[in-house]
Amino acid sequence: MPLSAPGVGTQLAPSPTGGLADYARIVFRGGDIQPAWDGLMARAAADPGDAGALLDLSTILQLVGQREQGLALQADALARQRWYRRTLGTGRGPRLLALVAAGDMMASTPVEFLLGGWSGELDLLFLTPEAPVPDHVPAHDVAILAIGESDANAPLLRALAPLASHWPRPMLNASAGDVSALGRDRAPERLARQPGLVIPPTSRLARAELATQPHRWPVIVRPIDSHAGAGLEKLDDAAALAGYLDRHAGDTFYVSPFVDYAGADGRFRKLRIALVDGRPFVVHMAVSEHWMVHYLNAGMANDAGKRAEESAMFAGFDAGFARRHAAAFAALHAAFDLDYFAVDCAEDRSGALLIFEADTAMIVHDMDPPDLYPYKAPAMRKVFVAFQAMVAARAG
Repeated sequence: MPLSAPGVGTQLAPSPTGGLADYARIVFRGGDIQPAWDGLMARAAADPGDAGALLDLSTILQLVGQREQGLALQADALARQRWYRRTLGTGRGPRLLALVAAGDMMASTPVEFLLGGWSGELDLLFLTPEAPVPDHVPAHDVAILAIGESDANAPLLRALAPLASHWPRPMLNASAGDVSALGRDRAPERLARQPGLVIPPTSRLARAELATQPHRWPVIVRPIDSHAGAGLEKLDDAAALAGYLDRHAGDTFYVSPFVDYAGADGRFRKLRIALVDGRPFVVHMAVSEHWMVHYLNAGMANDAGKRAEESAMFAGFDAGFARRHAAAFAALHAAFDLDYFAVDCAEDRSGALLIFEADTAMIVHDMDPPDLYPYKAPAMRKVFVAFQAMVAARAG
């Protein structure tokens, strides 16, 4: 496989991109994204072939909740160019090539956040169902297979599987088969009977099967390829299932038994943990009164007590939680031959590590306001340093 510019259209060089992280920080913190938008619009008007401006505009649209418009603009950009570059820091450092998928911000590993404070070049090479394999590859020192597991990405992962194992440079997460194994219905099979781990079996059922198959109530149901709790419900009986199907028009769903993981105080605690070269790092811990826990709806910003509990988890993670579940984390790392991925998890009532989801595309970021979360920036720095050290080591 020649290490040269990819044969996409007539472009012989990458288009510059502002990337995701800087725009996300502005939007996440309630800043004014309009100046950035206006500047990109002026670039696109001056040069309709400026694919980098179009890609960045598509990112902003998605960040402000206009997903479909953003994806349409992304498709326009990728029809012109699939190779983009972000220079980070001084630019003097490793050249990291990320193979990414067309799609929304959960389609691929958000690598740019993990490179906070790094100096080097990040090239993004977008692969699409129409062009799942690059004809040529930009010169680079180390690559990462950053395409996340999903039905939409499955053809890309299958196409890349034979190439990744013979890549001309070191590649992180090179096992496309192990990325695919992170699927909600496949991960429980791979993690079954691992020491210290609990992961509910998950079935993938067509609408008719879900409606007619007997279930042991309560169950958790969600549409295929949904994220952030979209369409996720706990159902206690057949009547509730019938109502759920009336409300949701999908053809295929995941269903799994509900595990009550409430603590002695009735609250639910869910952690996101990144595994970098097998080492666990805590990303956040949400404390909620509801079983369906997401950090943004757990009320962390409005509850100093919850933040104090999360701060204590961060401070004692290595000596406490990580050591307590060392065998479980080792089993996770061994089960998936991946250099980087993350899990959403909790402790069940027996003290075992309860896994909700494993993925390479979970967002791991440093955008939380430091006045409310002074303990987060140092913790995220540890994750970023570990990831960047892994990149440098593989780059040689």
